[in-house]
Parts: sequence; structure tokens; C-alpha cells
Amino acid sequence: MSQLADRFRAATPAVAEADPQYVPKLVDAILKSARAAAASDIHLVPTSKTLAMSWRIDGVLQPVAEFAAGLAPRIVARLKVLAQLLTYRTDVPQEGRILGGDDALGEETRISTFPTLFGEKAVVRLFVGAGQYQRIDELGLPAEVCRDYRNLLEQTSGVVLLVGPAGSGKTTTAYAGLRELSDKTRGGRSLVSLEDPIEVVVPGVSQSQVHLPAGFDMPTGLRSLMRQDPEVIFVGEIRDAATAEVVLQAALTGHLVLTTFHAATAAGAINRLSDMGIEPYLLRGTVQGILSQRLLRRLCSCAVVSEAPEAKLGLPVTRASVPKGCGECHGTGYRGRFVLCEMLLPQESAVSRAILSRADATELERQAVAAGMVTLARRGREAVEAGVTSAAEVWRGLGRMKDEG
Repeated sequence: MSQLADRFRAATPAVAEADPQYVPKLVDAILKSARAAAASDIHLVPTSKTLAMSWRIDGVLQPVAEFAAGLAPRIVARLKVLAQLLTYRTDVPQEGRILGGDDALGEETRISTFPTLFGEKAVVRLFVGAGQYQRIDELGLPAEVCRDYRNLLEQTSGVVLLVGPAGSGKTTTAYAGLRELSDKTRGGRSLVSLEDPIEVVVPGVSQSQVHLPAGFDMPTGLRSLMRQDPEVIFVGEIRDAATAEVVLQAALTGHLVLTTFHAATAAGAINRLSDMGIEPYLLRGTVQGILSQRLLRRLCSCAVVSEAPEAKLGLPVTRASVPKGCGECHGTGYRGRFVLCEMLLPQESAVSRAILSRADATELERQAVAAGMVTLARRGREAVEAGVTSAAEVWRGLGRMKDEG
């Protein structure tokens, strides 16, 4: 934390706060410094006395600086000007994007403001590394999962679910699949999307964004989209039962649907859809595959190997590495992230029977493991054993895990 603070302090403008250019230069320094530190988000949170700034690096918020309370409205107003938002509306949430061609703002930058007790909170999404992870091979998925994912994208109908919590890389994985489909088919298949919002432009895909004030929501848009003669549909996210029903109906009528969904595990996704009222026969007949994933922090090279029980945190591993912290990792002990994943194929006979019998997630996972699925928990333990990450990071990313043996 102190290293990040020191680096940001060195980048702040050397002009007086009363100078009209102080805040523009300060905001420019915030954006440039956060990008240089590979932050994905900047959080500016007003308190009764200060404006606290934190950066999300490798999925974890790191406190960086505090500004005087008097600067808070000026900093947020400057961000709103850059994003072409209404500076005089401080009582309602607003969202926008920073458009510009200079080095500080040339990449995708999204602004969200929200009124709080002590003033407007602002969150800046930087989309660091938006040019990376373009293809499936670049995602870091295990070879067998890459193979299964590509096989699923070759299907002509059905649903491919990408599941996990917010920030687990689901949309990145979906976009990588869409790019490969676009490159491979060269216009031979009609690829469309309905998103909320569109995060990245994918050449060869006709992308659309919902607009709730106009009544253009996910279910309405999907019903109309199916009249556009699509073959592959990417649905940004299933958030409710109505969207889930339309997605599965689209799969039944000969469309391949790629979509994301919030669920803890691949087996848990089946149970969640069932809880939404989706019939087991519909799940069995349409869901072709479920890829569940997490992004965990990778240990920096300064990590220290330990065989002490406290380093293992109860995981059944022979050794574990613990973070130390150095200048290269800003003192956090971690540099970059990697993906943990599991692929469940519901068409396997035992898994299929479990779905039809409304088995719970534990039984579904047991059947999937018997059919060859490697769980998130097992991959997490393997990553600790190999020194890729720490036991503490696995617990942070996966929570309480069952040992399937």
C-alpha cells in the first residue's frame, strides 16, 4: 500500500491547489498512475472528512491516497466533464465513457457516479489489458478445457454457459470465443449479441445494447433478435427467469447461445436455473456445457516456500508458498492473475440423469467428477502445490471448498 501511495504522490501535479489547472492535472495523474500500476478500477469514496481513493489491482482493492473533502466535488466534476455527464446533477447515478486520443485516455475508460451520504462516489473502470486475451489459447485455460470449449462453439444449437461471480473473466472468455467464431467462419455464420452494456467491440459480430428507458430489455430484445436470422447469439448475462426462458427457447429453435450467469460452480448453475423455474427436461435438452471460472492472484517471484501448517491453511497439500512483497509487486506479494476453471458437460449420461431427477448441486458435481470433470477446488489445490498462488488466495477466491478426493 505504501509503495503505491509513494508512486502516486510522486506523480501529483507540482502546482498550487488554487491553480485552475490543478484538478485537471490531478485527475490526469490519477488515470495515468492507475494504468501504470495495472489497476482495473479506481474507487473515489467521499467520507465526512476526506475523499478516499483505492485502486483495484489483480482483483483486490488497495488504498492509495486521501484528498481533502473540499477537493472531492471538483475531482468528480472533472471526471464527469471528461465523460460528458451532467455536472449539475449530483442527486442521481450517471454512467459514461471517456473519449479521447491522448496517451492517458486512449484506452477504454468508463465512469460511474453514485450519490452517497457525503457526496458523489465515482468509480472509474479502466479495462487494462483490453487488447490481451483475444483468443481462447491466450486465456490460460487447461488444454482439455480449451478443447471442450471449442467443441461447444462448433455446435449448431444449445446453450453454452459461462459462470462465476462478478469479475471472474466470464465476458472475456465469451469474447474470445466470439472472435474465434468470427475468424473461422469469415462471415459464413450470422453472429449477433445483446449486451448490457457492450464492453468490447468484436469485429464480425453485430452487437446491440439494451435500453431500458425505451422498453428495450433482454427478453424483448432477444425475441426480436431471433427474427433477424441469427445462428450464434451472445447474451451478455442471464439476470432473471424471463431472460433464462427466452435463452433456452432460442436454443430449442436451432440457435447456439453463448451467455454468462452468476453461480458459484458449474453444478450450482443448474440448480440456480432450476430454482428460477426452468424445467429439468429443458435444461437437459438445451445446455451443452457449463464453464465455471475464477481469477486468482499469481504469486510474485519474491514468494517464499513454506512447509509450515499455517501456510497451508488446512488445504491437503505438501507445501505452500506465502507472499512476501517487493518493489515489483508494489509490496502486495502478487503479480498478475490466472484462471481456475471447471467444465461440466450435462450431456454425459450420469449427469443427465441427475439433472432430470432434480439432484442437488453436490450430487450433480459428484456425477460430473465421476465422468471426468476436474473441480475448481482440485485445481486450486494443484495451484498451491505448484507454487502458483497461496492457500490464502485460494480461500479468498473459492471460499469454503469440499474435498471430492
